[in-house]
Formats: sequence, C-alpha cells, structure tokens
Amino acid sequence: MIEPLNLPKTDLRLKKIKGVVHVWCIIRKKNLVCTPEEWVRQHFIHYLINDRNIPIGLIASEYPLDYNGRLKRADIVVFNTKQEPILIVECKSPKINLDENTLFQIAQYNFHLDVDFLCLTNGIDHIYSEIDRKKGSLHYLKEIPLGIID
Repeated sequence: MIEPLNLPKTDLRLKKIKGVVHVWCIIRKKNLVCTPEEWVRQHFIHYLINDRNIPIGLIASEYPLDYNGRLKRADIVVFNTKQEPILIVECKSPKINLDENTLFQIAQYNFHLDVDFLCLTNGIDHIYSEIDRKKGSLHYLKEIPLGIID
C-alpha cells in the first residue's frame, strides 16, 4: 500500500487507527484510510501545492458531481482565482494502468466541469494534457504549467 511514487517526496502524516493506517488530508482536514489510491491522491495534492504553486484554498478533493442522477466524485479539482474549475486530476492505484477507461472517466467529469487541463496519474505514470477547444483536441504536456490559476 505505501510504496515509492514517481512524485516529489513529501512528508505525509500517517497514523494507525484501530490497526489501520490512515493519512491526514490537508484539504479535507481529516484522517483517511490510506488506500493505494489515497496514497497517490495525497502525494499529488502536495505536488500541486509545493511544486506547481497552487494555493491550498483552490484545491478540492473528492469533488462531488451529478452524472445522470448518480453522485460521482472527481479525485482532485483545481480552481482559478475566479473560483472556476480549471484542472481535473484522476488518481489511480499504482497497480492500475492508465488506459482508455481512465480517460473515459475523466472525460465524463469534464463534461460537467469544462476545464482546460486534465491529468491522469497512478503515482508512477502521469498523463498531463491541455484541451484545445478551437481544434477540439488534446495537447499532451510534460507537466502542469505554472500559473494556471491566474
């Protein structure tokens, strides 16, 4: 469950509660069961804050969405300074390959949020893209650009 990731090292607060490892979420301000996906999500949140300079107040974790009457949750949504969503991050366990199913999931979320940037990550592999609305295509990026919240 707790394994090295291809993300900058960060000090996460871990705690055993009733024999189960939990990790502190600085966004939701509570301890969460440290599943492999949560391990990736918490590292990615710290990457956004520490390496991409995104203020903590512009990041939502487990952001609720209504999809055809069913409640879905986007792993991470980043907002700009006008409180408009600009980035969706879909996190998977390191054992899950990033594929068309993952892409389809984030595309469903974007149908509702209409963001400019998408990211798929399993903590090992990361796919960053920017949506080109004029051409109706995706441009793949090396990482999330600095300054996307302005």
